[in-house]
Amino acid sequence: MLAKIKNPVENGILEIDPEKAIKLAESGYGEVEHVAIFDEAQRSWTKKRLADYLKRGGTYGNKLKVPNFPFSEAAFLIWSLDQREDWATIVCLVGGGQEINTGEAGISEWIKALNDIFPHWKVHISPKLTEPEYAEGKVNELLEKNKNVTYSEDLHLSVSLRSYRAEKLSAFIHAMLALEPNAAELYKEIKDKYPIVLTRDMGKAKKWLHEKVRGTERTGVLVTKESARFKPLGIHILAPGDENAVHWFLEDKVDTRSSNYLEDAATEIQVQGLELDYTCVLWDADMRYNNNKWRYYKFNGQTKWVEQTPDTENKQELIKYMLNAYRVLLTRARAGMVICVPTGNPNKNPSGYWEDSTRLPKYYDDTYKYLKSLGIEEI
Repeated sequence: MLAKIKNPVENGILEIDPEKAIKLAESGYGEVEHVAIFDEAQRSWTKKRLADYLKRGGTYGNKLKVPNFPFSEAAFLIWSLDQREDWATIVCLVGGGQEINTGEAGISEWIKALNDIFPHWKVHISPKLTEPEYAEGKVNELLEKNKNVTYSEDLHLSVSLRSYRAEKLSAFIHAMLALEPNAAELYKEIKDKYPIVLTRDMGKAKKWLHEKVRGTERTGVLVTKESARFKPLGIHILAPGDENAVHWFLEDKVDTRSSNYLEDAATEIQVQGLELDYTCVLWDADMRYNNNKWRYYKFNGQTKWVEQTPDTENKQELIKYMLNAYRVLLTRARAGMVICVPTGNPNKNPSGYWEDSTRLPKYYDDTYKYLKSLGIEEI
């Protein structure tokens, strides 16, 4: 569709260029297909991210350049199928709380496009999308003035089967991260089928993983991309690039590039949509439990962690990504996982100063106590 529009875009209006496109009798300027299926639809790009991408002509600036692009990715897909003159359907497969990277718009962007630009489109949606993970829990509020909405129970896939051992794993992780009072009860329902254990020692975590895997089963260490103080634990971040990810996920356990070697940790960006059999989630000081709420920190790259408070829209978005990162990591294991919350460094030098002020025990202790309070067994 990009190849069919008038370029450059003028006055913020997308138009088909008749010299670039052929109008068909039944479909107008639309594509041949009647149906588009968008997997991970909550990760579609915002208007700004898509406009920046097209302005430079793709990732490396060597593709079609479209300056002044006026739509988000969601709005552009709807616009594209809207060119059909008979009928079209877009199926959006949505995961709650999966937005983890800058420019991922979430469900609200689809609703905004429908409300503001395409009010004639009919919307069919599950009435269950009221949890905070879905458009901050404002789906119904955003759609209340849209007259073309039909709610259908059949559109909600109520059981997550990412793990063949625990249908309620996702529900437990949601409750744990949302600090809901039923988290401990949900854990009781899955612990006999799906082992989750807790430790403060990476050596114990690795030993537990090695004892669990059988045959060609895979294991690996996972950290968030905001994690920063993992090197003292003998862990490094998997280098970016598809080739490194291929080695990490596929090489045999005797290969040092393999996830099974438990040296290179993958981030939420590298493992989203993929799974291992057993995982270790290394919980750093970027997200800390304190007085029944989560607090969020970014490392300044040198000497200290800086707290992120939700006082601007950008920081609110960052905090959402940081929480969702742990949601992704905690649901990557098919068969079981160990969560390692380090002890930090409690030592002081002879002058009385902390040996490592970036890894103080208080950065980790409350998180560990909260997880243990849910009934998770320590090894």
